[in-house]
Amino acid sequence: MSEAAEVQEPRLSVAYREKATPALMKRFGYRNPMQVPRLSKIVINMGLGEAVSNPKIIDAAVTELTALAGQKPVVTRAKKSIATFKLREKMPIGAMVTLRRGRMWEFLDRLVTLALPRVRDFRGTNPRGFDGAGNYTLGLKEHTVFPEINFDRVEHMKGMNITFVTTAETNEEAKELLAQLGMPFRS
Repeated sequence: MSEAAEVQEPRLSVAYREKATPALMKRFGYRNPMQVPRLSKIVINMGLGEAVSNPKIIDAAVTELTALAGQKPVVTRAKKSIATFKLREKMPIGAMVTLRRGRMWEFLDRLVTLALPRVRDFRGTNPRGFDGAGNYTLGLKEHTVFPEINFDRVEHMKGMNITFVTTAETNEEAKELLAQLGMPFRS
């Protein structure tokens, strides 16, 4: 009789539960651990304006986002036509993927420990990327900082926005949560 392979909990998920939760409870005076803000999802978005003239860029972006996220992204389409950009309604102009649970924790771990240190002239992430409701958006100019992307196969450099959606009610709570999870904010 073979035993089922035990699925290991992501490292940052354990760190959140054992280290970040008590620290946040102490800092903000929460009485119940369920009041502590948590990361609910991470959305990775690649806007590809050059896809208007070269539709093959969308296929490359979908392949690369699949390698990054571990799941297939959704192709985003134009909502309305803009003649000056030669853009027609419903043309593919980007790709996005939403990560939750285990994949979310694994991606955050790879972002903080592997990708961000590889960014050229990196001095920390911008602490002003919060939206006022506890969500943080980080922009990367090159997607090749991730080790999953084979640099030799990349034809075009693509930027991406990574949005961290939290249950925090203020920017201060969200910033402290992300800092506890290892996000290197610029001082």
